[in-house]
Amino acid sequence: MTTDQIVAFSLVGAVIALLIWDRLRYDLVGMLALVAGLVAGVIPTKEAFTGFSDDIVIIVGSALVVSAGVGRSGIVETAMRPLAPLMRVPWTQVAVLTGAVTLLSAVMKNVGALAVFMPIAIQVARRTGTPVSYLLMPMAFGSLMGGLMTLVGTSPNIIVSRMRGEILGQPFGMFDFTPVGFAISALGVAFLALGGWRLLPGKRGSNSGQPAFSVDDFTTEARLTAESAFVGRTVHDLEEAGEGDVTVAAIIREGHRRYVPSGHWTLFADDILVLECDTHALARIVPAAGLQLVAEKELRGVTSADELTVVEAVVAQSSMLIGNTVEDVCLRERYGANLLALSRRGRPIRQRLRRIRFRFGDLVVLQVRAADATATLAALGCLPLAERDVALGRPRKQRLALAIVAATIALVATGTVPVAPAFFGAAVAMMLTRVLSLKEAYDSVEWPILILLGSLIPVSEALRTTGGTDLIAGLLSDVAQGLPPLLALGLILVAAMAVTPFLNNAATVLVMAPIGASLAGHLGLRPDAFLMAVAVGAGCDFLTPIGHQCNTLVMGPGGYRFADYSRLGLPLSILVILVGTPLIAFVWPLVPH
Repeated sequence: MTTDQIVAFSLVGAVIALLIWDRLRYDLVGMLALVAGLVAGVIPTKEAFTGFSDDIVIIVGSALVVSAGVGRSGIVETAMRPLAPLMRVPWTQVAVLTGAVTLLSAVMKNVGALAVFMPIAIQVARRTGTPVSYLLMPMAFGSLMGGLMTLVGTSPNIIVSRMRGEILGQPFGMFDFTPVGFAISALGVAFLALGGWRLLPGKRGSNSGQPAFSVDDFTTEARLTAESAFVGRTVHDLEEAGEGDVTVAAIIREGHRRYVPSGHWTLFADDILVLECDTHALARIVPAAGLQLVAEKELRGVTSADELTVVEAVVAQSSMLIGNTVEDVCLRERYGANLLALSRRGRPIRQRLRRIRFRFGDLVVLQVRAADATATLAALGCLPLAERDVALGRPRKQRLALAIVAATIALVATGTVPVAPAFFGAAVAMMLTRVLSLKEAYDSVEWPILILLGSLIPVSEALRTTGGTDLIAGLLSDVAQGLPPLLALGLILVAAMAVTPFLNNAATVLVMAPIGASLAGHLGLRPDAFLMAVAVGAGCDFLTPIGHQCNTLVMGPGGYRFADYSRLGLPLSILVILVGTPLIAFVWPLVPH
């Protein structure tokens, strides 16, 4: 092993370790890797920033804008109305909702497709009494499988297409992924609808008697007023009044001192009670016990309580709340919102609400002006999880959005216009026709992902140019030497699937695609199938809630725990491996003609 190879491997190893450690944001990890590669000399100075001009960055950024335009246009809500009568029992609900998310994810960002359908799923759960936990995880997994169907369905496909262009001189086309992706998606949705949902916990989901959804508990703070009938009574008395649905987790006295009380503790006026309960129980106990929510302050310009509403929402990945506290963002003063309660991953939190730094996937209960509810949630980057009176999209723009997407796909499919300029033009058209405002378009772009891609492309190139990928491929070929070509292909698929829960899927492909192509060369096989296996493996992250943002997004609203993902994700992963491997080999023959 040469010195440059050692440096390149160390660099990639450090990237993987930092991404798993998860203390630094992934875009910063990518930038650090780029700087380290420059300093170490394995990345030439003149090639350091070529990643940012790569077509991948343009396509991903433009596809995100087009995706947002589709989501905001209202097309989805209109298309779903005729299907509402079909969603009466759990298996049809899973089939319709997961199938719809899967198909939409083929043409727009999968997390965007999931975000559009989550409120619809929660409303269906409320109306029918189906636990929402039966619906949300299958939808998240469907969004991942749907991304496998087209070039722009997910970032890994775009990266793999570029790799093929470098190796064979011809990148994958818009629908080259469709035969494999559609078959895997169809079988996956069938598995989820016909019985997979039964593997999920039902008791932690919502029912028709609860507001929007139910998780184990929210945490909220309420002051015991002097007029309360519970002044001088015990903690046990208050919990009994909550009918077993309310827990007094702590009492804050003397301004800031926090005590964990026993049931016999006496309650005093002005005690701040840290309550753990769902929103339904909270709505009952506050008036019954004479409590005042600590966070419920007067909002500027509000003259009547009738002007206010309480909404439940989940903090989205692009939310400006992430990493900040209520005071950091001036939630009340700037956005006209009060934070009433919060839940994290279906479990209560232990800090004072005003000191909590928001995270992606947090569930929040906000008090806002009723007239501004939709706009406030959009400005905060939160997805509403309750039924809304305001239309989600802009009906007058549906035809424009549909026409732009259809024209783009037609231009790419016929080879009239290359992918990058076609989607860049579509993004511009979305803004020009006001399907999206300029601010909405810029907000829809996941800049950290683009920074990660631009930074890691030269790093992955360093692994290739130093001969590192050939070295790994040689080791893998030794392992696969006695195996049939089909098992060697399955080995790459499993390897990519095993790595992606711990890395960003784009980073997984940047590392694994060159290795897969080199392995094919060592075995004397065509690289197409191995590149496709890497794309499928990187796109099918079903085992943890942390590997992909879609999985994280449903964790709180579904009341899921870490182990719930493997209960459903493991059999689905095995299905993808058993079906996907021979299917890839059939569509993309392994042996050269």
